[in-house]
Amino acid sequence: MNHPLNDIMVVSIEQAIAAPLASRHLADWGARVIKIERPEVGDFARNYDTAMDGLSSQFVWANRSKESIALDIKTDRGQETLEALLARADVFIQNLAPGAAQRQGLDAKSLVDRFPQLIACDISGYGSNGPYSEKKAYDLLVQCETGFLSINGTPEMPSKCGLAIADIATGMYALNGILMGLHQRSRTGKGMAFEVSLFDALTEWMSYPAYYTRGRGEPVPRSGSRHAIIAPYGPFATGDGKTVFFGIQNEREWLSFCTVVLGDAAIAVDQRYVSNSLRVANREALEQTIEQRFAAWSSAEVLARLDRAAIANGMMNDVEALLDHPQLRERNRYCSVETESGPHDMFLPPVTIPGLEPVMGPVPAVGQHTKAILAELEAEARSQRSGS
Repeated sequence: MNHPLNDIMVVSIEQAIAAPLASRHLADWGARVIKIERPEVGDFARNYDTAMDGLSSQFVWANRSKESIALDIKTDRGQETLEALLARADVFIQNLAPGAAQRQGLDAKSLVDRFPQLIACDISGYGSNGPYSEKKAYDLLVQCETGFLSINGTPEMPSKCGLAIADIATGMYALNGILMGLHQRSRTGKGMAFEVSLFDALTEWMSYPAYYTRGRGEPVPRSGSRHAIIAPYGPFATGDGKTVFFGIQNEREWLSFCTVVLGDAAIAVDQRYVSNSLRVANREALEQTIEQRFAAWSSAEVLARLDRAAIANGMMNDVEALLDHPQLRERNRYCSVETESGPHDMFLPPVTIPGLEPVMGPVPAVGQHTKAILAELEAEARSQRSGS
């Protein structure tokens, strides 16, 4: 297929989640991604778990459709091979330990100076300057430093996010920068050096609670599975013992909820509930009223009423329910991908292009493509020598 990134070659010295996720999104749409790994041990994310028939679920998620070359970049041979790859590459990504890339001349700015065609991306914990620039960083630690835990969880207990949100945010901003760099190069012929840090990425995601805190002089309260500043918005028990979620976004929806769902327009004009701020202030009484009505209905009946009232809603599913979700199954949002341990079903990327399927190639073993890539580079070098 003629994928949008078929003519793009990516070289990545990557590990964990942020950098591999950025390069995998490029690979999904046709880019050739050469993943440089430590000989024998490879990317340490390979050993995060053994959930997928001995393979790490996180590694499998972030590394399909790539080629793996085992390379010690600290040796002369490794440096020579890396230089040959960079001379051919369109994109370079690295998330080495703090300071390591600059010491080896592999930071984005140095590389674009040597290879003007490159779009080069540095991924780090806290950025290349400032008092934290040499500090190691992992996802949960950045969630702590950016204040995310302070707004997440229950009033009694802060909680981390169940996903690696700092890593995911960073990977997506790196992808954004790479695509901007490729677009700029198509117009100017010049590459681009840029950096993305976990701290800066999650700080951007913390903008609303930060601005709220600055404006109000107090932080957004932790509210568990409820919305902190909108009511009603969150979980509600139904008569069959299940939990449904719904959210009211404006006064038109509030009136529709009271009249169509609850069947009681008088609640809409109750002086305790006539504005969102008052509903938040009287949340406990409001939720008791709603759950008293919901107790007479099953979760299916509640969802049907909410749909009739055009109120956004959802079931409190677990991960097993997601895996068998009808929206995934009926839209064929799975694809079988080959791995060392055999085929595994994986979710398709969220971008849907009519008439074009994403690549969804195999997840490589450590150094699986080393011989082939070295042979390719040697053949090219011989061709250049004979041509000169």
